[in-house]
Amino acid sequence: MNTSATAWPFSSSQGESNYEAALRRYPGQAIVDLAAMRDNMRHLVEVVGGPRSSTAVMGVVKADAYGHGLIPSALAALAGGATWLGTAQSHEALALRKAGIGPDRCHILTWVYNGTKAPFDELITNDIDVSLGSLAGIDAVAAAARTLGKTARVHVKVDTGFGRNGFTEEGFGAALGKLVPLAKEGVLHIVGQWSHLAVADAPNVPEFVASTDRQIEHFNTFTARMEQAGIAPEIRHLANTAATLTRPAIHFELTRPGIALYGYEADQAMGEPADFQLTPAMTLQAQLATVKHVTAGHGISYGRTYLTDEATSTAIVPLGYADGIHRSASGFDAVGARHTDKEGGPVRVMTAQGTKVFHVSGRVCMDQFILDLHGDAERLGVHEGDTVRLFGPGRGERCGEPTADDWARTADTISYEIFTCLRNRIPRLYLHAQDVLSPADLALLDPTSLL
Repeated sequence: MNTSATAWPFSSSQGESNYEAALRRYPGQAIVDLAAMRDNMRHLVEVVGGPRSSTAVMGVVKADAYGHGLIPSALAALAGGATWLGTAQSHEALALRKAGIGPDRCHILTWVYNGTKAPFDELITNDIDVSLGSLAGIDAVAAAARTLGKTARVHVKVDTGFGRNGFTEEGFGAALGKLVPLAKEGVLHIVGQWSHLAVADAPNVPEFVASTDRQIEHFNTFTARMEQAGIAPEIRHLANTAATLTRPAIHFELTRPGIALYGYEADQAMGEPADFQLTPAMTLQAQLATVKHVTAGHGISYGRTYLTDEATSTAIVPLGYADGIHRSASGFDAVGARHTDKEGGPVRVMTAQGTKVFHVSGRVCMDQFILDLHGDAERLGVHEGDTVRLFGPGRGERCGEPTADDWARTADTISYEIFTCLRNRIPRLYLHAQDVLSPADLALLDPTSLL
């Protein structure tokens, strides 16, 4: 039985025991390499000029660090040279501080909230920077700061054409009317000015390049207005992963690479991770459930969208859309009820003939999906309990090494969604934690999650 498709480099016998316990707990695991994440951040720091340059780097760890795990990922980013951390939601920013990542170690910025209920008092108390993009938000943060008697660190969010959060050019005068007196009073400390780019991940599309250029022009206009009002931002940040990698002119004082920390390019149109010296940090694997023989013309899964074209063996992968496996990654064949060929998500299987990639056959179910092995399982050497890989680092499906980009293609989405949709019932296990983190940082992690 192939129980270890990957020979994981366990740090100790305890690490191996943790792995075996995870296999007993659930038939799928997300293995996260903290060394890869650290090295990705080190590379991003070098891209902006190195640790002594005038540009800092934020490790964006929103959405449970894109599904990789908030605290371990944040610590790996800091080990790689990040001096800022970013979370969309307030609760994750507070969780970082409560875990022991103090203001003496890094700044933290949070930017998405309901201004009528957000815990601004807790954020200010914990020295967490808050984004301001609405008049109501300014009022609420100022009120919390006054009540605490402590100055709030804020970043002014401006809408340069993305159409999401932030002040428009037309509404910025009213914002300045509130910000200036509050800054002079000492209620607010205007730390930064920032915005989001819409299409920087398409550097080869002239129309989109021009659109990004216009966003940069608008951003500079906002800066000039702040300077004229006497509240010049200390730092500006506009560059996401795509702009960090391809537009050095807008690195400014801080960049905010998100997906690059986890080892992926911002869009497949840009190329592949290796093109940017990035290494994917997560491997998603599972252990096969039922493996059986079926006859030709046998329907596979709901809707009979896939019918076997010959006698074959099938294998169940016990992960489904309740785990975050996209139903849109289902696979159809022309003789099925849909009468169309659509390749399903790729799965790497170790066989007696070497590594083979099979695809989701039929619809992804809530807790499982099925692979047509296109042959006899016994001859292939495929058995219940074998560990198979859905995605991980590598050269892609064409080389027998599926990545999250490959799954994104089959599901008509992006790698971001492949990660962030993975449910927490899949155990996260961490490689190389002892090599990357200090003893003090290791103590912040669940010891049963370390391999």
